[in-house]
Amino acid sequence: MSISIAALDLNLLLMLHTVLSERSVARAAERLHVTPSAISNGLARLRSALGDPLVTRNGRGIVPTPRATALAPAIARAMRELELAIHEAPFDPTRCKRTFTLAVADAGQLTWVPRIAALMTEEMPNARLSVIGIASLVSLGDLTSSHIDLHIGLAGKGAGLHIEPLLEERTILVARGDHPAHGKRLSARALGALRHVGVEMVPGKGFRDLVGAAYARAGIPREVAMTVPSFTTAAAVVAETDLVATLPESLVAAQGTRLGVRPVNAPLPAHTVKISLCWHERTHTDPAAQWFRGLVRRAVLAA
Repeated sequence: MSISIAALDLNLLLMLHTVLSERSVARAAERLHVTPSAISNGLARLRSALGDPLVTRNGRGIVPTPRATALAPAIARAMRELELAIHEAPFDPTRCKRTFTLAVADAGQLTWVPRIAALMTEEMPNARLSVIGIASLVSLGDLTSSHIDLHIGLAGKGAGLHIEPLLEERTILVARGDHPAHGKRLSARALGALRHVGVEMVPGKGFRDLVGAAYARAGIPREVAMTVPSFTTAAAVVAETDLVATLPESLVAAQGTRLGVRPVNAPLPAHTVKISLCWHERTHTDPAAQWFRGLVRRAVLAA
């Protein structure tokens, strides 16, 4: 007799497993917190579904049929595996072998990712890290995708998003090391006369020009001579031209000398960027994802 598992009440298999373990309907009923008649009715339904008596009475106990004896090991194994799956062991970061995908702009890749990698090597030595740029993320709605675990950057809006404010990143104006702007404090007029490299990570995707908005509020002109998709590209252009760029202060502090740029002493409009950790509801309670978020938080906030 053939029967589809989809048509079978799986609670009946638990009932049979308990009856076979206890060798008693009464003890099985007590263990499952049901009445003996409920056990008898369940066994009757399972007999009908499988076309076999399954158990017969022997005094106050029961004796399994050959069919029940054959089913018993498979049912017991399935029950053990379900128990293990439901009551999982405490998360051990040293044994975690998952790949975690982190979305972060190139400035964060230079300043934060090395610290994240160092902590992962120490705390999660068997896990892997996959870093993607903001251009690959496109929008925070992509966090619903199964392959992105965490985003560091501007907070977004969307169903199921969790936002945790992390820090405020100040921006500074930079120019090449021997730029004429160095060595003196520029006036607002002199600042307005400079030509800029703008950073536009995802053209045409509605990302706000926060730097341009700050200049506009201060009433200072800002001529953008060219746009590039990353802060490091902007720094490379600035290092070879008379153009200037507004970059995250942490990037300049960590990599400015190597990138060939220095801060310009100018009345730059006050502008800070609020950096947050962003993740989706689907990973909110996952122990491995929780550990990873804590690790990233500590790495980013490390002095």
